[in-house]
Amino acid sequence: MASLWTLLFLTALLAGVRCTPAAGTDPVPTTLNPSSPNHTAAAAPRSSTRPTPTGRKVTAGKTTVLPTTTTTTTTTTTGPPVKTTAKTARLNTTISFRTEDLSEKTERRWIKEEEPPALECPPLGLESLRVKDTQLQASSFQRRGLGPHRGRLNIQSGVEDGDIYDGAWCALYEDKKQWLQVDALRATRFTGVIIQGRTSLWSWNWVETFKIQFSNDSITWKTCKNGTQEAVFEGNQDTETPVLAEFPESTVARYIRINPQTWFKNGTICLRAEVLGCALPDPNIYQGQEPEVTQDKLDFRHHNYKEMRKVLKSVHEACPDITRIYSIGKSYTGLKLYVMEISDNPGKHELGEPEFRYVAGIHGNEVLGRELMLNLMQFMCQEYKRGNQRIVRLVKETRIHLLPSMNPDGYEFAYKKGSELSGWALGRYSYEGIDMNHNFADLNTVMWNAIELEMDKSKLINHYFPLPEQYTSEEAFVAPETRAVISWMEAIPFVLSANFHGGELVVTYPFDMTRDWAPRELTPTADDSFFRWLATVYASTNHVMSNPDRRHCHNFDFIRHNNIINGANWHTVPGSMNDFSYLHTNCFEVTVELSCDKFPHASELPIEWENNKESLLVYMEQVHRGIKGVIRDKDTDAGIADAIIKVDDIDHHIRSAADGDYWRLLNPGDHDVTVSAEGYIPSSRSCRVEYEHYPTICDFRLTKTPKQRLREILAKGGKIPKDLQLRLRQLRLRKLRTTTKTLNQRRMAQRARARRSHR
Repeated sequence: MASLWTLLFLTALLAGVRCTPAAGTDPVPTTLNPSSPNHTAAAAPRSSTRPTPTGRKVTAGKTTVLPTTTTTTTTTTTGPPVKTTAKTARLNTTISFRTEDLSEKTERRWIKEEEPPALECPPLGLESLRVKDTQLQASSFQRRGLGPHRGRLNIQSGVEDGDIYDGAWCALYEDKKQWLQVDALRATRFTGVIIQGRTSLWSWNWVETFKIQFSNDSITWKTCKNGTQEAVFEGNQDTETPVLAEFPESTVARYIRINPQTWFKNGTICLRAEVLGCALPDPNIYQGQEPEVTQDKLDFRHHNYKEMRKVLKSVHEACPDITRIYSIGKSYTGLKLYVMEISDNPGKHELGEPEFRYVAGIHGNEVLGRELMLNLMQFMCQEYKRGNQRIVRLVKETRIHLLPSMNPDGYEFAYKKGSELSGWALGRYSYEGIDMNHNFADLNTVMWNAIELEMDKSKLINHYFPLPEQYTSEEAFVAPETRAVISWMEAIPFVLSANFHGGELVVTYPFDMTRDWAPRELTPTADDSFFRWLATVYASTNHVMSNPDRRHCHNFDFIRHNNIINGANWHTVPGSMNDFSYLHTNCFEVTVELSCDKFPHASELPIEWENNKESLLVYMEQVHRGIKGVIRDKDTDAGIADAIIKVDDIDHHIRSAADGDYWRLLNPGDHDVTVSAEGYIPSSRSCRVEYEHYPTICDFRLTKTPKQRLREILAKGGKIPKDLQLRLRQLRLRKLRTTTKTLNQRRMAQRARARRSHR
């Protein structure tokens, strides 16, 4: 038995400790009970997933924001203790996503079916850049920045007028003899044109009426007629809305000219255009000899909500053993945010297996990512069944989650207009008008303000920043889609991700927000070198990005940056998914701008699949780069959740998942790693990352601190073992020596002050 003085010491040591939960047990979380008028707190069940840092209760398709509480946690590390003050409780509420039934009977019938206008022929490719600059000519132009090469549908200007990246072709003279000419390079059956005005922050210019001319030799021209009269087509009434002009009869020619007749009275002749035409068979090539764009037999077309459900259902039926469909929530109008899970054990997180995600359709009108995700799941299913070892390895070693459409409401708006008529912005925002790429919590400002205000740097945190209190309120202007994705991020321990946009060709990496709200400024993370690697992996394997002779899309030359850029060094984006993912979770995420054309025509989807297929696969494989392992209790062998993994010289930590497994993305080299957890003695070791595409296993076994062991023994009513008694005596003696030394120093200082005062 312990002696009396030992028990007295234990009582003093544990004063104020018994009110906290014992290690290995969950604190009793509180949730709001909506049925109670007083919102009585109720206990939540123990969870098998890691605690969620938002302090929210989440059910499928619905998020209930919980009140926040202030908690202070002291984390033991090899250096000074680091205090983290969390404004929200980290709850252990189980978050599960139910498998979805996509049978016809479950489909919502109230969704109004509207198909886009059917075009007789596809676009030649002015917007997508398939038409080269050398194929465009004009009667005159004001300057190079307003030359014929800028007369492309939806091309965007720079901030300043007058530079080389202006927003249209603009004629030098104001008369009816001006024209913009397109050389199709071969005999083409022209069926129509689409025109827009000039995009500019400072000028208003557009063409109100125009004629069309055709030629086979660029010398003799024939004007398009409506019967016996020359046809005059209606043009634009503003700068941005695309206007379709279909010809009374299709005409076969090689060259086509747009000849403005009238224009905005306070402006000048400026336009952007796309030409619709069907290329005739090349007489020099036998029929059937033209090479196929891709060998993959995939569903290359645009899919609205109903058709997307059919693709998901067909993939699951073809590969039921490796796929699962679930929903993470609903859009404002009630459309579900479907996710396709691909894994050899779908529906379950396997110990040591990393979680990966792709997110598309944040902006509803940037549709290529949506179609690539549908193509990717079809491709992986087909290749897995064929025994493709690369795909088999990915499926068996990775749990993959594909979210094709984060903004289904916006997509439906754009889809109904069609690929060429939706313009630059229609469908970009959510139904409520929210830009979801700016809708995540701004944790950058929280971090930078703390750095500026905190004098004691040891108290700063560098990861798992909690959501600001005002962001979690029900009154916060946060889209339901954004809330659903945040809950998804917190429920699954994602390691790596990418989100897809359109309108440019570049891969951006965090931070996306500048520190001092500058329009653009290099703002790297602590993991900048690895983020640069991730961005380079995708860009260097993308067929278009990696082409050194390609033309830049709009007003920024990313080729000189090797097609990657720090997001904030392009333009500042507060509340981006990339920054939020890095600061709120363990997940590293980049943004891929897939195409100059936000909404490419369906005829271009096979080409885009081939451009991106290798990039999509090789990027997923990067989730296995770095170190991984399991952090366990040395005595019980149980996994330790929420342990902090610190890599020397990188000021950004991560945490272990519910079962103690972790993944730390790192570049090749030797890394000193320290793991700490509340109630345990920190442990350090060196881990070497090789160049091969597999992670280095770095497991840790932590020993409980004497105080933690004592707490658990007393909680169980057990006896204190002799080794712990000895350890506690040593702690007591050390504490007595420290206290005595401090008292003696104070007495000596008082005596010294007294002697000085007597003098």
